[in-house]
Amino acid sequence: MNIKSICCIGAGYVGGPTMAVIAQKNPDIKVTVVDLNAQRIADWNHSDLNKLPIYEPGLDEVVAEARGRNLFFSTEVDKAIDAAELIFISVNTPTKTYGAGKGMAADLKYVELCARQIAKVATTDKIVVEKSTLPVKTAEAIQNILDHTGNGVDFQILSNPEFLAEGTAMRDLAVPDRVLIGGDSSTFKGQQAIQALVDIYSSWVPKENILTTNVWSSELSKLTANAFLAQRVSSINALSELCEATGADVQEVAKAIGMDSRIGPKFLQASVGFGGSCFQKDILNLVYIAKSLGLDEVADYWNQVILMNNHQRDRFAKNIIKTLYSTVNGKTIAFLGWAFKKDTNDTRESAAIYVADLLMDEQATIKVFDPKVTATQMQADLNYLNTRPEVENATYLKTESDPYAALEGAHALAVLTEWDEFKTYDWQRIYNKMQKPAFVFDGRNVLDRAALETIGFIYKGIGSSWRQTKKY
Repeated sequence: MNIKSICCIGAGYVGGPTMAVIAQKNPDIKVTVVDLNAQRIADWNHSDLNKLPIYEPGLDEVVAEARGRNLFFSTEVDKAIDAAELIFISVNTPTKTYGAGKGMAADLKYVELCARQIAKVATTDKIVVEKSTLPVKTAEAIQNILDHTGNGVDFQILSNPEFLAEGTAMRDLAVPDRVLIGGDSSTFKGQQAIQALVDIYSSWVPKENILTTNVWSSELSKLTANAFLAQRVSSINALSELCEATGADVQEVAKAIGMDSRIGPKFLQASVGFGGSCFQKDILNLVYIAKSLGLDEVADYWNQVILMNNHQRDRFAKNIIKTLYSTVNGKTIAFLGWAFKKDTNDTRESAAIYVADLLMDEQATIKVFDPKVTATQMQADLNYLNTRPEVENATYLKTESDPYAALEGAHALAVLTEWDEFKTYDWQRIYNKMQKPAFVFDGRNVLDRAALETIGFIYKGIGSSWRQTKKY
């Protein structure tokens, strides 16, 4: 089966970059990315590539190459579905905030809406690919909807989970560790569908890096991969608290255990906690699945990963309060970073949101600088928590477009995102403009402790003992 037309429903952090690379590597295939959000589509089509709705290093170059040639962004969903031979579903699957499974289960309403729209519009056979992160057996539900509400055409369902890390997504897409494709290999049409997607990726991915499984294994593999990575982060963060209590240094411990070939060094960086759209959501989904199957011990095991992450954020905020003489009322705390990690403007589940919220409960003023996150997004993140009236959030949270302005007059600064540029700042200048004593709470362990302490800062990293300088 030679695919000539692809449609992707959803122009977000997964759909946009993935389709851009597929279009770049397959110039003979028309790739159309559709979304009901007209502003988002307009931003994808903007002549100024700096205005793309997603910041991802290298994305602008790929879009520039393929857009208008064989990569298109549109709000005409039905037209794109009808024309496509292969359709990716890449819509949001947030954690449910209502009903059965509230707070744990994935909300699949957008996936179901996509399936029903495909069934209504399609007049020819289609391959439908799950690109969103979905719980096990979702493909079965999609197949059921398509078979019973469609126009009598044949639908083949594949699972093709993404394994992208924001900030390195373009590299992950260009040189993936693996591409996972799940499908029904027991039928001829199922084999054809699998091979069609394999052929698309084979244009740039070595065939030995393309794995094919059944649909259920593919769906579970995505949840499991994220759960294992998050587990490592929570494990090293648990050790960071132990290090602080004993005088050990978590970075030294991480280096020592990371040199063990059985463990390896990745995801052993202690921090204020993990964020992003996937880790928490996928673990909670795994917990819900386990509970629904009566596997309470399995559910409790994975839920502890979430509890540890929440604890790490909470104790970071409480440490700031305790250090500032047990009160931050009327004090200014400067934040460097709001995104959940460097090289992205994604703020979903960012530790900064929750740390700010806790400090604002104590009536602290938060001044934030982030090189890629807008003031509007920061306010929206806090408002989403529904902790206090929006007018209070606007009062307590201030944003600055210049880092030195954010830090001027602050009683303390907290590093919440590991942007590389933070290391290059004029820290003597910052020290001169801050209140004294000048406290640094490095939630990412990215700053040079020795250099800051020489200047006169009182520095506190994650997982290291407290040393106080007398220069203030």
